[in-house]
Amino acid sequence: MNVNGTVAEGFEPVRAAFVRNFETLGDRGAAVAVYRDGRKVVDLWAGTKDIDGDDPWQRGTAQIVRSATKGVAAAALLLLHQRGQVDLDAPVGEYWPEFKAAGKERVLVRHVLSHRAGLPVLDVPLTAEESLDPLKGAEAVARQAPVWEPGADHGYHALTYGWLTGELLRRVTGVGIGDWIAREIAGPVGADVWVGLPDEEAVRVGRVGRVETPAGDGGLRARPKQSVVEAYEDPDSLTRRAFAAIAPFPDQNDPAYRAAELPATNGIATADGLARFYASLIGEVDGGTRLFTAPTLAAARARESAGPDRVLVINTSFGLGYMLHGSASPFLAAGSFGHPGRGGSLGFAAPESGIAFGYVTNGFRKSVTADPRAQGLVRALRGALSL
Repeated sequence: MNVNGTVAEGFEPVRAAFVRNFETLGDRGAAVAVYRDGRKVVDLWAGTKDIDGDDPWQRGTAQIVRSATKGVAAAALLLLHQRGQVDLDAPVGEYWPEFKAAGKERVLVRHVLSHRAGLPVLDVPLTAEESLDPLKGAEAVARQAPVWEPGADHGYHALTYGWLTGELLRRVTGVGIGDWIAREIAGPVGADVWVGLPDEEAVRVGRVGRVETPAGDGGLRARPKQSVVEAYEDPDSLTRRAFAAIAPFPDQNDPAYRAAELPATNGIATADGLARFYASLIGEVDGGTRLFTAPTLAAARARESAGPDRVLVINTSFGLGYMLHGSASPFLAAGSFGHPGRGGSLGFAAPESGIAFGYVTNGFRKSVTADPRAQGLVRALRGALSL
């Protein structure tokens, strides 16, 4: 397998795991990057840019990272809190008056970030075309009644999270979340991360598609619990309804979809951009910008939700916008925080080790949280650090 890039001394196991992803787990095109204490120690890429093409993956090739976008959206709201513009314990309706409808007066900003708002579904799903207009999504969640008492329980807001966070930020700043992220996060940090892909960057982005894990996967293909299978098959379950808040779902290779601002699902990033973003949350990157202060970092990874997830039907653990280290989202070690993207991508930070990690791929699997390719890389990284 022809792998491009570099690894620092001691991080060779990550390269070996990256090669195994292609030889054993069916990766077609992918990249992984790791920072330690703000310096890049792993920068690898291989395969093809497009899932269905032959052009080689280049340094700087980017891909849709699906729900890994949520970690970037969370940082935007937490930075507004850090600057005194948003109170985490204020009702969302203080910033967005129309949101108070249908029994949502007591939904707090904190509930939105920790998946406790009770709004994972839309009784009337958006069409693919409607979903590309962020105002349509905001109007829909403003009309929606909670399906549980806000703050009393948690369940993954797979798609509605994007309209909730995006409209909150727009009401506070007057700016769309994609433009705000470009100006206040990606630009200062130098991270190739976009929510709403600019036309001039489109040439860098590969086509994505489904891949199946080969039969000889070394036992890494986890069998889902029967309760999870049943939840995804039941059209009336919160699970199916949460992932069907847009129906039918847009073509993720459509330029119009990639240009839209959907901060729950359509962020586009390089592996380096994702890792560099997380590195900037926990320290200075290359001696430059740090985004989170110590109190904001502590708040981001303090446990807000834990236990049975009413949507994913497994145990999950969330801080303010971030999944925390655990069985559903095994990151590097206790204290790690980040977000996977359904089917493959992953970004996280481990402050105690000074580690920031990013993995992107053009081949999506059925996994929602712990993809075996990303987890193989994390295990290798853990071994390299002797954790």
